[in-house]
Amino acid sequence: MRWWDIEPVLALEQELFPEDAWSQGMFWSELAHARGPRATRRYVVAEAAPSGPLDGGPSGGEPSGGGPLDGGSSGGGSLHGGPSGGRIVGYAGLAAAGGLADVQTIAAARDQWGTGLGARLLTDLLQHATAFECEEVLLEVRVDNTRAQRLYERFGFEPIGFRRGYYQPGNVDALVMRLHVKTHQGTEPQI
Repeated sequence: MRWWDIEPVLALEQELFPEDAWSQGMFWSELAHARGPRATRRYVVAEAAPSGPLDGGPSGGEPSGGGPLDGGSSGGGSLHGGPSGGRIVGYAGLAAAGGLADVQTIAAARDQWGTGLGARLLTDLLQHATAFECEEVLLEVRVDNTRAQRLYERFGFEPIGFRRGYYQPGNVDALVMRLHVKTHQGTEPQI
């Protein structure tokens, strides 16, 4: 994700999370920590090709070569490192520090649900948690978001507690889940 992606990401964020959407400032702050030798964040976007079909181009500004988010024929969007004019259909972010990573956000447009896009976004974040040398990955998910919970469970995340009233202003509890990265390495769920 780059600065030029913030506006379309915010539009998708508002659509998917109208009560507790992140602000523009929150995304800018996260991206400020996503570049350079001291980067502690990884933020990616998935983008549909401008012509309609999903594009299998390079992922996240890295060289192409069949990375986990290449759209290919499986659908669900692909990542791009620059403004290509396609519609942003998903995004995800990870923060890492001191051997611990936290999935900050992950979202897929409603018309992408069931395409495997969420799994590919999460796979990218987990690969970067490993690159950041993290031993554990944590995340919070709304207790009423069973679709997302099932995705995380497929990847080996286990519930470890609750954060009462975490999502405001709706006062919805968060389920806290954890993955031990070493147990994840070399295993991927069937998508």
